[in-house]
Amino acid sequence: MSQANVTLFTVDAVLILDNDSHRILTKYYQPPHPYPNNQYASQYPTIKEQRAFEKGLFDKTHKQGTDIILFDNHVVVYKEVVDVIIYVVGGLNENETMLYQVVLALRDSLEILLKHSLDKRTIIDNYDLVSLAVDETIDDGIILETDPTIISTRVSRPPAYDSSVKNLDLSEQGLMNAYQMAKEKLAERLKQAL
Repeated sequence: MSQANVTLFTVDAVLILDNDSHRILTKYYQPPHPYPNNQYASQYPTIKEQRAFEKGLFDKTHKQGTDIILFDNHVVVYKEVVDVIIYVVGGLNENETMLYQVVLALRDSLEILLKHSLDKRTIIDNYDLVSLAVDETIDDGIILETDPTIISTRVSRPPAYDSSVKNLDLSEQGLMNAYQMAKEKLAERLKQAL
């Protein structure tokens, strides 16, 4: 009977590359605790090795019709959107359906956060939101969430308040003035409807 190492660590890397294989956002994960035989140690500890991996991956996937491939002893799922490619890289024994759900969750949450403008320029301009969305989805290689609505809700900025709201008069007289104005507007609309 063989002994299986069960772990929550499922994602080796999240990459967002542009159409020229240049990095926009990359996060390589390594479990915070040691495993026997250094099983989950990062295969790409240096930037040079990471960029070589990214270039090879880009060359293999750019303008292909598939969304899931095996590359360099990894399961890689990806989505091409406008002028960027979002990759989720997992180990050879990982469930590709689960990894695919992660890449879809990232893409969909970024579309929500960036108001359906998921391109290189928008990602760079909103790098903080993109990075937070990745962190809300995956933490140290552990999948936290795959619901894009929940991810985008956790990441979204608080609404910017209109300057007129800052000067709102909440005194009794101010509330009476607001009530009177609303009453007059309602009366005008009722007259227009008749």
